[in-house]
Amino acid sequence: MWNRPPPFSPSVDPPDKDKKPDDPVKASSFSVTEMESAVTRGVGPPDGGYGWFIVLASFLVFGLTFGVIKSFGVFYVEIHRYFATTATGTAWITSISIATVHIGAPVGAAMSACVGHRAVVMLGGLLSSVGMVAGAYAQNLLQLYITVGFLTGFGYALTWTPTVAMLGCYFEKRRPMANALASAGECIITFLFTPFFQLLVDEYSWRGAMLVLGAAQLNLCVCGALLRPLSNLAEKRPTEGDRLEEMSQTHMDPQRANIRSQSLRSKVLHYVDYTLIANPHFMLYSMFGVFAALGFFAPALFLVPYARSQGIEEYQAAALMSISAALDLLGRLLFGWVANLRLVQTIHQLTVTVILLAVVLLLCPLASTFTQLAAFSASYGLVFGATVAIHITVLAEVVGVSRLGSALGFFMLIRSSGGLLGPPIAGFFIDKMGNYSTGFLMAGVALILSALFLLLLHHMTRRGRDTQLQAKDSSSATEKK
Repeated sequence: MWNRPPPFSPSVDPPDKDKKPDDPVKASSFSVTEMESAVTRGVGPPDGGYGWFIVLASFLVFGLTFGVIKSFGVFYVEIHRYFATTATGTAWITSISIATVHIGAPVGAAMSACVGHRAVVMLGGLLSSVGMVAGAYAQNLLQLYITVGFLTGFGYALTWTPTVAMLGCYFEKRRPMANALASAGECIITFLFTPFFQLLVDEYSWRGAMLVLGAAQLNLCVCGALLRPLSNLAEKRPTEGDRLEEMSQTHMDPQRANIRSQSLRSKVLHYVDYTLIANPHFMLYSMFGVFAALGFFAPALFLVPYARSQGIEEYQAAALMSISAALDLLGRLLFGWVANLRLVQTIHQLTVTVILLAVVLLLCPLASTFTQLAAFSASYGLVFGATVAIHITVLAEVVGVSRLGSALGFFMLIRSSGGLLGPPIAGFFIDKMGNYSTGFLMAGVALILSALFLLLLHHMTRRGRDTQLQAKDSSSATEKK
């Protein structure tokens, strides 16, 4: 808990006759300064205590957002059959949701800074639930795109981003462990929900299952209620009259308007650092993110349909996602620990895991029995978890830790194009070839292309380092002369 700041003592200097005593702009500026000073004098993150409730909330948020997305393959089979549509058309539901999560992440961060994490997460939980319940009554795919795709996806963005930010506020020394426990929610709830969804579909049809899922996602509002802020200080909010007077003062004072423009620019850069577009290292890594996203999400969506097309019983097909989720958790924990040992460069480890993931996906068409598909699911989950565990760490090495927060927002915006197009492109090949295995082949090829960008990034980084060393040696030689 942050320490409450001492009461403010006004200056004893004589008042300036030319200064307005009730200048709302300066009063507002002083209010922000006082708040920042209070945070600066506050104690550090508690690294425990109530923070474990934040971990619990984050665990459920990861599970009820990305865990649900990964389990959606059960619904895919039923929706595809009910509307008698193409694989591409059905895949757009998941792809729109994934892209909206990525695009909406900076929006969630900005809203939480304005109105608080708790309110934004509760709003996101409500939107997620409303979108899923409305989707249960959809009469065509377009309505599913709007409800389950966009509305629920935007709710996920408002829920996930502030929760992860709050988790970072409560933990510092134990932050890696807290993040690992929180992200485990995605794997564990995927493990539990996939067969549960299949049971609901069998009992109540896919519409009834969506109603139950929509009710379950109201628990995201409970997660938001658990996000107690560290500081109890409340910033005074201006009235409508203050806003009008502030606008008038800003219009009358060009210098003040310029200051406000710079302030707005700094706020935008805080959430989405678009200036990184001039950084070639970041752009190469972003291209890796785009092609990796093309291959990340399609396999989870098409695994259950592919198993069903091979004659696998429906509950066994759902169990494949549970197997993948269990090994995904193991991969995140194991290879995250390996990365912390610093035995090899993190970018080398990421490159190897991405190539291994591509190879596993390319071998998927050889699996036709449940045993073979279970082995594929285990391999896919393990290597996928190994990749996810370290890709943000590499981003921090590319841009520096100080710019990670803003770079992550811009990186997710760029990567959203891959998440949006991946499942529909895989669906297009499935429709053309009449075989779900082609979707896995497309994902494998996309991951191989993403690995090429990692190799280019490593080569550029090494060449830059060698150039710096040569310049340093040349400078030292000149000084000796």
